Amino acid sequence: MYKLVRPDGYDFYSGTINYADNVGKIIREADFDAKEKGVCGKGLHASRNPNDCFINAKIPCRAFRVDGIQKIAGDRYKSRYQALKIHEEIMDLDALFGWRYTEAANPLNPLSMPPPEIRQEHIDCLIKWASVRASVGDSVGDSVWAYVGSMFPTITSWEYIKSSPGDYPYQPCMDLWKCGIIPSFDGKSWRLHGGKNADILYVLTM
Repeated sequence: MYKLVRPDGYDFYSGTINYADNVGKIIREADFDAKEKGVCGKGLHASRNPNDCFINAKIPCRAFRVDGIQKIAGDRYKSRYQALKIHEEIMDLDALFGWRYTEAANPLNPLSMPPPEIRQEHIDCLIKWASVRASVGDSVGDSVWAYVGSMFPTITSWEYIKSSPGDYPYQPCMDLWKCGIIPSFDGKSWRLHGGKNADILYVLTM
């Protein structure tokens, strides 16, 4: 079982239980609701799948491996207990969740980087990205969503577009993003932006 807590070690809901200070110990909730209240009643909650913990948690967070004691209620996502045994803090959250938690907690802002001099490799990436956008239409969203999608390397198939296993179909946008460049499209022309003011660095008319 797993429990996610705030960066300061306290639980997200009440902010009164410090899990970091109780590793190796059992914590108890005396004022818990009866099982008729269901899984969301008062008590101590934990999930078998660490990603299910985000129902009541958010980024940034810390993760602990726990065992539930005296189960009150549960469903497919989480269970409610009278007590939890806190075994250890899990430090490698990328491995725990199966996606790039570290990057999600510290996202890259390409506009915070010095704008690069546009080279042919950047133009080639833009042309590839324009082709991807043309093939999937508005369903893929903008470059922000492409960046978020890159944080989930275990996904092997993507809706609206075919790709080979292990290949991220929106990689051209990511290559630009990590160079400090954001692409945009106004319906007629593609632009490459960079710098803190998102200045136009290049224009490509399709």
